[in-house]
Amino acid sequence: MARTSSKLRNTLETTIELELNLDGSRTIDISTQVPFFDHMLTLLAFHAGFDLRIKAVGDVVVDDHHTVEDVGILLGQAFLEALGDKRGIQRYGLSYLPMDETLSRCVVDISNRPFLHYVASYNRISIGGLSLENVQEFMKSFTTEARLSMHIEVLYGENDHHKVESLFKALGRALYEAKSIRGDYVNSTKGLL
Repeated sequence: MARTSSKLRNTLETTIELELNLDGSRTIDISTQVPFFDHMLTLLAFHAGFDLRIKAVGDVVVDDHHTVEDVGILLGQAFLEALGDKRGIQRYGLSYLPMDETLSRCVVDISNRPFLHYVASYNRISIGGLSLENVQEFMKSFTTEARLSMHIEVLYGENDHHKVESLFKALGRALYEAKSIRGDYVNSTKGLL
């Protein structure tokens, strides 16, 4: 059974079309009007093993916040829908991701209990149109809508580009593991996720 989802979100601040295939061949096409965010979403999808298409038009002349947050909302909703009944998934994922002097860690549980623990500090305000405060906003909206428990942090590093990139790659690797099919059972003693 294909684990896919197509979503549309249309508000007064953003219009977003999204197509997701959890078991894709890494066919990725991202356009959000926020260049560094496009790059980060591409890395996330690649390392998660997704096919992902996102076309977002938002009020980026005001700020990138609405676009970044709304993409997180829609991607989380699509991820949850594509998982279906979650039968057979590994459920847990862990990634330590080095990028030069930076090391990040991401641990996820597809638990149906949204929770985010996020630790990162930056020296810059933005990179390539992405306000670095909105990295946490993306993670929060994605985690809430995907109904994940996620612990993600930059353990150490100096370069802000490397910090953000290692976070998105670590999330991708952790999701790749957690979404993987490992059997024909629900990975919970409760029998339900």
